[in-house]
This record gives sequence, C-alpha cells and structure tokens, in this order.
Amino acid sequence: MAAFIWFSGLVSSLSRPSVAPSLNLHQQEITVLAEPAVPSSLVPLLLGDGDPRSALRQSLEGMASDQRSPRQNQLLDLLSGRSVAVAADSDALLKLLSCGAEGGSQAGCSDPAEARTALLRLAASALLPLLTALAGVLLLLIQGWRLWRGRAEPWPELRGPMLTLLDMALLVAGGFVVVSAVAVPLVVLPLVGELTSGLASPRREAVGVVINYALMALPSLLILRRQLISLPEQERPSGGWLQWRLKPLPSAVTSALTGWLRITPVVMLTGWLLVKLVGDPGGSNPLLELVLGSRDPLALMLLAFTAVVLAPLFEEMIFRGALLPVLARRFGPVAGVLWSGLLFGMAHISIGELAPLTVLGVGLGLLRMSTGRLLPCVLMHGTWNAVTFVNLLLL
Repeated sequence: MAAFIWFSGLVSSLSRPSVAPSLNLHQQEITVLAEPAVPSSLVPLLLGDGDPRSALRQSLEGMASDQRSPRQNQLLDLLSGRSVAVAADSDALLKLLSCGAEGGSQAGCSDPAEARTALLRLAASALLPLLTALAGVLLLLIQGWRLWRGRAEPWPELRGPMLTLLDMALLVAGGFVVVSAVAVPLVVLPLVGELTSGLASPRREAVGVVINYALMALPSLLILRRQLISLPEQERPSGGWLQWRLKPLPSAVTSALTGWLRITPVVMLTGWLLVKLVGDPGGSNPLLELVLGSRDPLALMLLAFTAVVLAPLFEEMIFRGALLPVLARRFGPVAGVLWSGLLFGMAHISIGELAPLTVLGVGLGLLRMSTGRLLPCVLMHGTWNAVTFVNLLLL
C-alpha cells in the first residue's frame, strides 16, 4: 500500500507546476531593476551579455496568455513598447518601465534606492550559492586528499535503536506513509479548513501548513516512541537510542556546517545534470511557490518555522535516528546510507526533486555515520532549508 501511495504520488507530482519558471521571472525582474546600479566591473557577472529587458520580455512571451497575471500582462505591454496606464501605488518595476515608455531615460526613471536594493538582492542570490559551492568543492578536495593519504578519521561505532526491518516497515510505510499521508489528511484537512476559515490569505495557508505538518508527524512519532520504550532498558546505549548527544554543541554546529558545504555542490550538480538530461521535470514542492508569492511577515514566519524547525526535527528522527542504523546493521554502512537517502527522497513525493533530495539524504546519512550523533543531522537539515528559504525571499 505504501509503495502504491508513493508511486502514484510521484506520478501525480508531474502535473504540479515547477517553481523554476517563477524563480527565473523574479530574478529577471530584479535584474532589470538593478541594471542602473550595477558597476561596470560586475556587469558580465550579474547581467551577462544580453539585455535584461529583452530576456524578461522573451520569458513573458513564452508563457501562455491565460497563465500570465494582470501585472505580468502590463509588464509585457510596457516591454513591447505599448503604452499602459500604471497606478500611482504600483511597484517599482512597473513605474520604471512606464517612465521609460513615456520617453524617460534609464537613469532619470530609475529610483536609486530601489536600484541599490535590487542590486544587493541580485548579488546575494547570484554570488552566495557560487561561494557556497566553491567552499564545498574545496572541502571535498581536502576530504578526498585525506582519504587518499589514509588520514581520514574512522567512523565511530554505530549505535542506534535495536529495531528490526519489520519495525521500520511499520514506522515508515505504516506510520509515515499510510497513516500520516493518507488517513490523517482525510480527517485533519476539513478541521483545519474550519479553523482557518476566518483568516485571510496567505495567513490561512501558512497556519494550515503548520497544523497539517505537526499532525501528520504525530502518528509516526507515537509509533517510534512505542517501539523505543519496548526495548530492554539495560541495552540502551549511552546517549539514548537515537543518539542525540547534545553536547558538545560547538562540534555539532561545526560538523553540520561542514556537511552542508560538502553536499551543496553535489546537489547542485545533480540538479543541473537532471535539467540537462531530461529538462525541468516539474513537480516542485507547493511550499516553495507559497513562500515565493507571500509578502505577509507572519505567514513567512510560520512557513519558516515549519521548514527550518519542524521538518528537520521530525524527518531526522525517522530517517537518520531510527531507519539508518537499522539498515546499516542489516545491509552494511554504505548500503544503509544509500537506501535511507533514497527513501528520504521518495518521502517528499516530488519527482522533480527526487534525485537532488536523495543526494541530500545521502549527505545527511554520511554525517550521521561519521559523527555518531543525530544533532548535527538536524542542524545540517535545518541549515539547508533555511538557506533555501532565504534564497526564495531574496527573489
């Protein structure tokens, strides 16, 4: 049943739109706003060889007319040289293009403060991923050198809950998939709809996301708790069954940041190869589009809490706290890391993100095996989600 639910979910995710076109449009809009403030030395890096306005117009023309918003239709008209009435309270980009359509110069139409802000956002969204990837490649090279020279630190003894594959089938397939992803929403969604009916969008959707995620995590956590308390107390290892090992905290933070940097270029390469080989498969997580389109601070805080706190805590307890040690004992460390990573990727039920998330899951599994602790995995997962969230806000 779980396999059928996952397979049908992955197939149906193909019908969900990809967030990539929206991200591309947002970045092109920021580029047009920032163009007057870009120093000449940074033009090749931030603007490229083409004309930002032509690139934005081509992207808008490539969209079906029924998919463009009224604002996007206004942008397309202005970029195509057609006169459009723009309201006084319109955003900075519409005002800039409207002024230019009326014959104003680029320098005269541009708001210096808006241009500088757009430049900062453009530079951060373009340069931060690049610098992160370069740092990650350097750390991977250092780690490879240590392995080649035989200087890599050995993995500590694997400790975890003494559960069986059947226990994991009940936890992941039964609790995480069947109960949480199917049974709970059937009961919860109508109740959440009633509770949030008085809220305006996007707060209604944000509150719904927090409540839904918390209640969907509850069955799996209750099953895991029941499994752990049934284990012999005298066999419980130091640090507990899940090996949280909260102290020392500085080493956990360092390990998390190092693991995040190392896996970032690998995930980026995986995503790039996926697009090159098969194109954009679509099926993005709907939460990404919700964050990208939200301007409400409270809604963004709730979405950030779900992505940066709730999701890492719950998913790491299941996949690296319980599942990985069981698989590693049964099939070996390498196979255990690979299988747990694949199941982690499939659990997100997004065909477009399956390969990158599987690679991320493998990186989290390697961190769990190399540190012997669960806390660095939670911190690394939270860092990954936080950086993704910030990148969306920048755009």
